[in-house]
Amino acid sequence: MSRKKAGKAKSNPSASPKSRESAKRSGGAGSSGDAQPDGAVRPSRPSLSSSGEFYDLAFKVMLVGDSGVGKTCVLVRFKDGAFLAGSFISTVGIDFRNKVLNIDGAKVKLQIWDTAGQERFRSVTHAYYRDAHALLLLYDVTNKSSFDNMQAWLTEIHEYAQQNVVLMLLGNKADAAHERVVKREEGERLAKEYGVPFMETSAKSGMNVELAFTAIAKELKHRTMKDEGEQKFQLQEFVKKETRSTGCCGF
Repeated sequence: MSRKKAGKAKSNPSASPKSRESAKRSGGAGSSGDAQPDGAVRPSRPSLSSSGEFYDLAFKVMLVGDSGVGKTCVLVRFKDGAFLAGSFISTVGIDFRNKVLNIDGAKVKLQIWDTAGQERFRSVTHAYYRDAHALLLLYDVTNKSSFDNMQAWLTEIHEYAQQNVVLMLLGNKADAAHERVVKREEGERLAKEYGVPFMETSAKSGMNVELAFTAIAKELKHRTMKDEGEQKFQLQEFVKKETRSTGCCGF
């Protein structure tokens, strides 16, 4: 099998199932190597990402939530280590970026899709749920309605996403202590109700952003490459342990 380069990220306001297939051919999860039963890509030999890094596994991760909760800022913080200060134009349709992580000796490529939160783009988002291996649900701790809408987002996910998709709830903008209207305990209760891991993040300070994606990558990697006799990876326990060590905001 020849090595292939992953395609460059492109924004596509009019995305459809057909364009989703095109994205796969240009380097999305499923573009090269052997597809596993759970949809993960495991190349017969290491593949080359668009950044020039080799990887062993590739997974599609989606960021979902209301408009303005900071999905794009979280993605930019994770990918580039930067913060998008000031006002900026909301995401239109779908956009994605790639990053390769070293997870327990394996190179794991995350193809991270940033989705528009506006209602008019919701049908576009639905089409992408089906191929996602993991979904990060974001709300803004300074915006109560974004938190209240989490149940509606979770309902959509259960309707459109894969049954075994990895979920994580993130309360973003945790740095804005004086503007907070959603208590951390409220996020913990909602996460417990739906049986998903939870942590608070800050795209501005970088708090827990790397941890959130690393935890997801570890869960996906262990599902795909579990060695015989290896203890099952416990995502929620990992999140609790790591957030306790940093002293903030995990469940």
